[in-house]
Amino acid sequence: METTEHATEGDPLKRGEDGAETGTAQTATELKKKKSCKDGLNFSKLTHWRTAVFFLSLFICLTIVFAFSFILPCPVRPQYLVMWNRTFSESATYDFLAIEHANDDKVMDVVFVLKNIEGTQTKSCADAGLSAPCVFVLAVDGTDGETLWESPLEREFHWAQCGLTKETGRTWDCLLSHSDKLTAMDKHNGQVVWQHPQPTGLHSSVPVLSVPDLDGDKVGDVALVATDSTQTQLVLLSGKTGDQIGSTVVLDSTQTANHLLHCTAKGSHYVLLQKDAGLYGLALWRIAAKAKPGMEAGLKQDKVWEKNASATSGLVPIYQSEAVSRVLRKEEADDSSNLLVVTDKEVALVDGQTLQLLWRVNTSTILSEPSFGHFNKDEILDIVVEEDIGNYTKRVMILDGKSGGVLWKVNLLASPNSPRPASIHTTNFFSVFMLWGMMPSEFNSTIPLAGDRRSYMLHPLYSKVLLESTNVMDHIITFKATLMERGRHAAYILLTGPVMEGAEGTVVLSKRKLKQDVPDSKVLRFGTGGSSESNEDIKEAFNRLRFSDW
Repeated sequence: METTEHATEGDPLKRGEDGAETGTAQTATELKKKKSCKDGLNFSKLTHWRTAVFFLSLFICLTIVFAFSFILPCPVRPQYLVMWNRTFSESATYDFLAIEHANDDKVMDVVFVLKNIEGTQTKSCADAGLSAPCVFVLAVDGTDGETLWESPLEREFHWAQCGLTKETGRTWDCLLSHSDKLTAMDKHNGQVVWQHPQPTGLHSSVPVLSVPDLDGDKVGDVALVATDSTQTQLVLLSGKTGDQIGSTVVLDSTQTANHLLHCTAKGSHYVLLQKDAGLYGLALWRIAAKAKPGMEAGLKQDKVWEKNASATSGLVPIYQSEAVSRVLRKEEADDSSNLLVVTDKEVALVDGQTLQLLWRVNTSTILSEPSFGHFNKDEILDIVVEEDIGNYTKRVMILDGKSGGVLWKVNLLASPNSPRPASIHTTNFFSVFMLWGMMPSEFNSTIPLAGDRRSYMLHPLYSKVLLESTNVMDHIITFKATLMERGRHAAYILLTGPVMEGAEGTVVLSKRKLKQDVPDSKVLRFGTGGSSESNEDIKEAFNRLRFSDW
């Protein structure tokens, strides 16, 4: 007989007197050990996989890095000379200088015109089938001044304008008037894209007006304006072929001194005509309709402007004043466009959209074309004007672009052959200004001569100080200050030569980095409450400047 007090093999889970649950504990322990071994094996396999994936990813990343390092090296910035000169003997030149990208090195290049028997690349006028001397259009490398290309054309040279390819679909950039021809030229290689005789009876002048596509070939067209003692005419040319579009249009029965193309906020284009009685605008759609009926269909109209148009002539009065001498377009930071009107007695700013007068400043005779720059940091372009105050003296003023108030001024001797002021924008939201003339304190004679001329740099944060340089003594044909490379490399380009334009002599084209003049410049202090910094600190402030696009 089996008793219930002892566990047997048949019932191993029954309790015993001295070892209750012994079988259960042993079984649980064995299961736990088996489970632990199994989990450890799985964890070990997972860890190995993670390690393998990590090293594989690292290997791939390193392979990519080395591939890009050796196969696709980082782009190298073009090396340029801080200063270079090109001298052309027994040559003539003209008041034309264009700063363009003629090659692919990201540094701006220089396009200008020479008249000579032979070019710089041993190409003569005779080689091109032209009588000598002829006109050579040259592009030189902005990095070192070496010739990129040259193209001979028939003389005589009349005018040229570059920068005409922007968003137009045209394959050419420069348009030249020479002899009795118009020539469209590719700025990258100097090749002639098309060439036509001047339109009959039309001797146009710059600026060339770049207008929208009118003939439907998806290429922007151009307009030429010419004036004589009796009337002002306009002719439209195809931007693709150079052929005349429609007939010649008479814009006005009187002569005009200057012209400009303006686009309103509604996208309507107007040709601005500078007349004796003031500044007027004529809608491009009206001109297109007269040249070829139906061609105006794709052009927009501006109701604000058209409500002021004359019922007979279509002219829109913009600014009523006698003796308007200049009209300039003032490009703002927000892409709006106001019009700066200069007369014999005043400078005025007109809203380019509403035609409202924004401000007006009384002045004496303006000596040169005003220029623009940022003197303060309100992001609105300010205006630099030079007015004649008598006794061979000029007052250089910087007018606030917002209000017309005088922000800065200085009196300089009006030395002959002094270029107009220029400016280059900086990363500090203001511009550095470059002026020409002579400080009265630096001059001893009663009448300034052509050689009595200095260049000055103005830093808006040191407005009582000018940096004076005396490095240019030759006769200046034309001058431009610009950025040679996007966001950097501020420089100025000078074209010097004989006093008479087109006369034969020695012609020099030179580039000089703007900061190159700082170490040898003289620090001139003027006015009251001048800067307390030392001359070395002021020069260092110029050296620390970083330049920027607008």
